[in-house]
Amino acid sequence: MIKRQTKNYSKEEIYKILHPLVKKWFDLNFKDFTPAQKQSIVGVHRQNNILISSPTGSGKTLTAFLSIISELITLSEKDELEDNIYCVYISPLKALDNDIDRNLDIPLNEIGKMAKWDLGIRKAVRTGDTTQYQRNKMLKKPPHILITTPETLSILLVAPKFREKLVNVNYVVVDEIHNFAENKRGVDLNLSLERLQHLVGGFTRIGLSATVSPLEDVANFLVGFEYGTPRDCLIVDVDYLKNLDVEVVSPVEDIVIADSEDTRLGMYDLLDDLIMEHKTTLVFTNTRSGAESVLYNLIKLFPDHYNKDNLMNHHSSLSKEKRLLTEESLKEGKLKGVVSSTSLELGIDIGYIDLVVLINSPKSVSRALQRIGRSGHRIGEESKGRIVVTDRDDLVECSIILKSVKDGKIEKLRIPKNSLDVLSQHIYGMAIESIWDIDYCYDVIRKSYNYVDLSREEYEDVLSYLAGEYVELEERYVYPKIWIDYDKNIFGKKGKLARMIYSTNVGTIPDSSNILVKVDNNPIGRIDQEFMDKLKKGDTFVLGGSVYRFNYSKGMTINVSPASGPPTIPSWFSGQLPLSFELAMEIQRFRRILETKFQANRTKKEIMDFLNGYLCIDDFGANSIYEYFNEQYLYAIIPTDNTLLIEYYTGFGGRKFVIFHSLYGRKVNDALSRATAYLISERYDVDLTISISDNGFYLSSDSKIYGLEGFKSLKVESFRDTLIKATQKTEILSSRFRHCAGRSLMTLRRYKGREKSVGRQQVRGKILKKFVEDVDPNFPILKESQREVIEDYMDVDNAEKVIGLIESKRIDIKIINTVIPSPFGFNLVSQGYLDVLSPNDKGEFVKRTHKAILKKIKEKLNGVDR
Repeated sequence: MIKRQTKNYSKEEIYKILHPLVKKWFDLNFKDFTPAQKQSIVGVHRQNNILISSPTGSGKTLTAFLSIISELITLSEKDELEDNIYCVYISPLKALDNDIDRNLDIPLNEIGKMAKWDLGIRKAVRTGDTTQYQRNKMLKKPPHILITTPETLSILLVAPKFREKLVNVNYVVVDEIHNFAENKRGVDLNLSLERLQHLVGGFTRIGLSATVSPLEDVANFLVGFEYGTPRDCLIVDVDYLKNLDVEVVSPVEDIVIADSEDTRLGMYDLLDDLIMEHKTTLVFTNTRSGAESVLYNLIKLFPDHYNKDNLMNHHSSLSKEKRLLTEESLKEGKLKGVVSSTSLELGIDIGYIDLVVLINSPKSVSRALQRIGRSGHRIGEESKGRIVVTDRDDLVECSIILKSVKDGKIEKLRIPKNSLDVLSQHIYGMAIESIWDIDYCYDVIRKSYNYVDLSREEYEDVLSYLAGEYVELEERYVYPKIWIDYDKNIFGKKGKLARMIYSTNVGTIPDSSNILVKVDNNPIGRIDQEFMDKLKKGDTFVLGGSVYRFNYSKGMTINVSPASGPPTIPSWFSGQLPLSFELAMEIQRFRRILETKFQANRTKKEIMDFLNGYLCIDDFGANSIYEYFNEQYLYAIIPTDNTLLIEYYTGFGGRKFVIFHSLYGRKVNDALSRATAYLISERYDVDLTISISDNGFYLSSDSKIYGLEGFKSLKVESFRDTLIKATQKTEILSSRFRHCAGRSLMTLRRYKGREKSVGRQQVRGKILKKFVEDVDPNFPILKESQREVIEDYMDVDNAEKVIGLIESKRIDIKIINTVIPSPFGFNLVSQGYLDVLSPNDKGEFVKRTHKAILKKIKEKLNGVDR
């Protein structure tokens, strides 16, 4: 049963359950326990499963370990500390593992000096970086606290000698659990915990999380089920009610009419002012290239303020040594600032930060909270954050994000269910452990939150695949991995190399690499795989300032040919974080509020006063939002949460566009646009191009498009099937099948010490995909690839919700025709054109379009300007 912990234990009550040495050490270092500690330490001592959700810097890690260290010291004092692992600590990052290892040194060393005996408490980090010598050492003298990652835990469960050291595990601590819950690394971890539960018989599960929602789902994810009922878990939800000092700031008075170079330089001037006003600033960008660019320009533009010693960057493409240097310099207070992509979002100890700056939208409330929470790291201090925006859509989005942060509205986590590729990997691992009863194995798997609803049919399909019952697959060198005796209802591993194959191929993170782009046989550059996944035959995109048409892909190479006209796939599309559906709906509700004020003829001052009070923005931001919405209202219609605007527009050269103002986030828009385009192409034989963003999508063609007809043909009951058909021959399905085939060990990334290149994996994946489609369209790994595309990569559930709202008339469709795209539609339609223009030409194009819209508004109002 999941319960909220409401009792706060006093310092005296907590001291009663702690070893005297731990109590003495705590007194020397801290004045009192934090609220999270007051609610949690006693629960951990009583061996309750517990989920602790509180902001960064609130003492979560010490909360988890204080009772554990106390228990180990008690055993040590009684000379009952055995050569076994008592606690397993799991985090998503090797860097965080190393951080925890260093942080545990402090209490263990200091308490050890106080003790009159040798504590003998050992800890060790075990990851893919651990040397063979260190591994052998751990076997002889296992650590009492093992610090590791999900992938390594999977391997340890099939290592016969090390597996024996796990049988007495009493505690498992899962740090940054929210980082696992939404992806397949979390699914992998979840099944490993159930396999460990089977081995041990039971242990205390402790989850440490940032602020997320809904906590009940995360708690269930942590503890799993027993006989279909959630195991007991206490939820400690501590909001320190920090005085958040947050604001959206704009570098210019009106973003749309400002020169692009003025906006760029204004952004760096503003960033410089913010950094120089504070001791240490952490700047987040959304991409690695963005982090490099911001660092380079700050040093170039302000050489008197910054150099490579006081301003550094941090992202996953940097070497381990460079990242460690940045982290250590931060902790030691040597830096004026650090520019990071997403790599410093998690709880690595980086010392004191007094300001966090976000360059453009973080795309979700939870990510904004996570990033801004890195400042004011000390208990009771405020978190200070600024979001710098350079685009009007971004301005509106970020303003609503910060309002949601203030209001405590957080998006819901989406936890994957019934991932058949990860299931295949774990059943193989279980077979290596021992011989299993088929029914009992099914019961163990269904104790995992991710598989509680797994059907018997899907389970048996996976067993059939692993047992080689799809005999045709041997033609493609996919061989049986387990044997099944149906008379005895048991299965086990097959082959002498099973443990080696499993241990060198486990995990859920696919190998990735940049894609080589060729014209004929001549290389012209590289794109990342995520960008390639968007492409279909005939799409055009910009590379090196020129436009190319995508022809086909082979392995990690794509063939293109020179093209003319605007690209159909904007270059900015790749690498962007998707806007969450809940946040998108909040923005639409805000649009409706402003629309009612315009309809009521409120003055500019009245609306500006409202904006300044309602949102966390400066005067420049409020003015830009007012002008943006005013122009949309006067020129067209403001799309809202109950009004879907469809805009018909004819562009350069007579090309026709249907713009759907569907502000539902990119994942939903990807699903809606692909399904709509598929139905149109099937019924009317029209060749369409698609472009999507978080704010909407457009369909484009040289002939009639049938956009509304196709969109209105979408039905809730058939939408999933339509979307699966629409993605059947796409690069994204091929890519996801390759990933799923790797996870399910249909294809091996490593065999007998040899690595298979990503290119070879991709080629083999495409061949296998075509083969299994012919053998059985319901083959489990193909089904999982389709599920991953429409549920994880896209958002089929919320797309169905939108279609349902339209069917029930709760969303009204309104249609307009324009000769110039409306202000809300301009960013979407123009992006392709802007990709092929120089910075100066871009600025001139935007200004001319804006003037043309203002002219149309005046004509519409018969010369009366609002």
